[in-house]
Amino acid sequence: MLERFEMTSSQAENCRDLIYRGFTGRENHDGLSVSKGNSRGVLIVSIFAIAAVLAICKNASGTEAVISSVNFKNPDAVQAVLSGKETVANAAWWGFDENDSTDAIQEAINSGAAKVIIPYVGKEWIVRPIKLVSNQEIFFEPGVVVMAKKGEFKGKFDCLFSVSGASNITLRGYGATLRMRRKDYKSSAYTKSGQRHILEFRGCSNVNVLGLRLEYSGGDGIFVGATKDKLVQPCKNVLIRDCTCYCNYRQGISVVSVNKMLVENCVLSTTRGALPSAGIDLEPSRPAHMLVDVVISNCVAEGNNGGGFIVSISNLRAGSREVSVLFVNCYARNCVSAGFDVYAKGKTGPKGLIEFKNCISENITYDGARVLWEKDCPTKLRFNGCKFQNVAKRANAYPIKLVLRRKEVVSQTGGIEFVNCYVYDNIKRPFLKITDAVVSKGVYNVVGDINVFNPHGVKVNTGIRDEKLPLKVRVLGGEKR
Repeated sequence: MLERFEMTSSQAENCRDLIYRGFTGRENHDGLSVSKGNSRGVLIVSIFAIAAVLAICKNASGTEAVISSVNFKNPDAVQAVLSGKETVANAAWWGFDENDSTDAIQEAINSGAAKVIIPYVGKEWIVRPIKLVSNQEIFFEPGVVVMAKKGEFKGKFDCLFSVSGASNITLRGYGATLRMRRKDYKSSAYTKSGQRHILEFRGCSNVNVLGLRLEYSGGDGIFVGATKDKLVQPCKNVLIRDCTCYCNYRQGISVVSVNKMLVENCVLSTTRGALPSAGIDLEPSRPAHMLVDVVISNCVAEGNNGGGFIVSISNLRAGSREVSVLFVNCYARNCVSAGFDVYAKGKTGPKGLIEFKNCISENITYDGARVLWEKDCPTKLRFNGCKFQNVAKRANAYPIKLVLRRKEVVSQTGGIEFVNCYVYDNIKRPFLKITDAVVSKGVYNVVGDINVFNPHGVKVNTGIRDEKLPLKVRVLGGEKR
């Protein structure tokens, strides 16, 4: 009978590679895997795996080491991690508990390991709130589900995973799911809150979130903001890639304060509950916050009870950092509120540029794009190569709506540019509606060119004066009026 033996994670990896090369003649870059149809191969590989392990998997001193790939409680492996001999930790070593595995995951995170593996064990990892640490990657194996424990998360700010003031954090989980209990948090047993997030980062730097599905939170799928102390440190160098945020309570992703961020290839869908229920909301809440070098690329916001993509800089001031936000190749579809929503203050706000480039707003219940601002806003807004199709299905909604908010006599408004945009509309109405407040002093600096198709004719409504704008309108169908 073969005796049980153990090896280090690197030895185990070498064994797998050796076996794979021996039977396939190829390098194994993605880990050993055998198709269901190759059962004979599985048997052969298993036999030779045992032989290979028996032959080579003792360390130099002849003592047994630790197998990182084995998912059972292993005090020796835990000690190897705590002593620094092993840099990769498996949370199962601390003991998987199908009723509550919080301690296993939290202790693995606190172990000092450079990498923590949450392995697939065939059951959900049920947890209470967990705190992340610096200088660590957490790898969720495909098929893993980390689930919020029922009856927990009673605090208004309880998050599934959270961290403040840390750095060098990676959460990698292609094929894995982080899930909360959104419906429970709406019951009378819970204090009402829109901030029970799945992932919360405050004042963190060098953050990577890759490949995860984040669903059913009591707040946001992902929250990125500043520390709560007097320093109000923003997050820095944040990457969110290939993630899906589904059916979250407040937002798919909320960004309050960040310096350099890329959100790429993400889907933000079916947000509903607390306002604004959007896909992505970039919204500083105080003058010390910032939106610097923010890029949202190749993302889809769909089926949200709110809108698609929101930028609100109304809480920033002239002394705030200059705004730099770019949405590129993004798609808002089947949302209720505006596909693109922008809110800005007037002369007291910061300088900067907010740009939507090659973005699409389609099948939107209300406005395709809505812009609300006050006075002479120093922030520039640009729609570059954007398309609006089958939007503004409700009365008093328009493909593009510009609204001046302050109810007093104001100077002329403006600061918006359209570059080769397209509007496809089948309803008899203006494609562009500009609403002024109380007294109109005209509109200026709404410039650029828009291509419009409407079989009922093409019209712009600038409010009381209904004046001509320095805006070129090319008629693709219908008659210009």
